[in-house]
Amino acid sequence: MQESQSAATPFAPASLSSVIGVRVQPGPIRLAVIDTDSGFVRVLAKRVGEMGWQQRVLTAAPRPDELVSMRLHALVVDLALFGERGWEFLAQVCESVPGLAVIVCTGSSSVAQRVRGLRLGADDWITKPCHPQEVIARVEAVVRRRKRGAPGAAQDRPVVAGELEIRPDQFQAFVGGQSIDLTRREFELLHLLANAGGRVLERDDIYQHVWGYAMVRGDRSVDVFVRKVRQKIERFSPGWTYIHTHFGIGYRFEPEVPDEDTPGPELEPEESERFMLPGQ
Repeated sequence: MQESQSAATPFAPASLSSVIGVRVQPGPIRLAVIDTDSGFVRVLAKRVGEMGWQQRVLTAAPRPDELVSMRLHALVVDLALFGERGWEFLAQVCESVPGLAVIVCTGSSSVAQRVRGLRLGADDWITKPCHPQEVIARVEAVVRRRKRGAPGAAQDRPVVAGELEIRPDQFQAFVGGQSIDLTRREFELLHLLANAGGRVLERDDIYQHVWGYAMVRGDRSVDVFVRKVRQKIERFSPGWTYIHTHFGIGYRFEPEVPDEDTPGPELEPEESERFMLPGQ
């Protein structure tokens, strides 16, 4: 992605006495909007100001480290501004700033484009023309989902299992203090399984929680990501088995030290066939 300077208006929080509506968290939401539609931005900025939010308008793509420095809660972006580079920008932001809620707000799009955007990590997709109140409500909903586990809640505390330490505050897992380099989606899948209390989670439920929408029949994304997570954990903690397959159902997280004669974690038949190399 080519770097470009971002033209931005400074944060402009409205007086707290003017706040209307329901707050989803203590203090105002910090929102950035990447859009060049002056009419849309002006109306949205007015409504956001009435909500007491802090807003920032960008007219070009910032670097991920710039987004981090802004300490945002949410980003509303029109991918059409970047052409084909929009997909690269979206993927880079979602991977590099995992705590940021990303809402795509753009013109007419195909089902395939919306699905691609959501699978790259967008939390929501809104089609223009749209009412500013809908945009605000969707931002609230996404931020609310991300803030349900306030700092100190059980789901945000580190999970120590076997040699593995899962750190929600860093969206990462560690073995012996060394990061195993999970992507955002891989971390969310591992964290979900680890917080299930040893219960078997069905594929459909995993997909709904991690991807945010219903799984299409025949989609093997869950199996693929479980395989990736297993491989990364095994590189750093080869003596343990963490994720167990329950054929035809789903997966269960339970750290175990396998016996020497115990085979490694099995794959679902379809997954095993999919990743079998020629001649195997």
